[in-house]
Amino acid sequence: MIESLPDIVLYIAFAFLMTAMIITLARLLKGPSVNDRIAAMDLIASIIMGVILLYSVLINNAMYFDVPVIISLISFIGTIAISTYLKQKNG
Repeated sequence: MIESLPDIVLYIAFAFLMTAMIITLARLLKGPSVNDRIAAMDLIASIIMGVILLYSVLINNAMYFDVPVIISLISFIGTIAISTYLKQKNG
């Protein structure tokens, strides 16, 4: 079965996103500092948003376009909350 060129590009993009996810998970688990882990969690949220958008394009359904917006808002608020907590904790 021969896939069309846009489908092949989408599959390659999925592969890059999964590679980025693996590398980021390694940074999240090994991160030498809390700041590295916070950045890794923020990047994982961005990668998940990219996967959802690519999947939505692959199946030609715009229903999933709202999900990344919600994930980005929650991720932003979470990052700000953790950063504020660490700032108050460290003085």
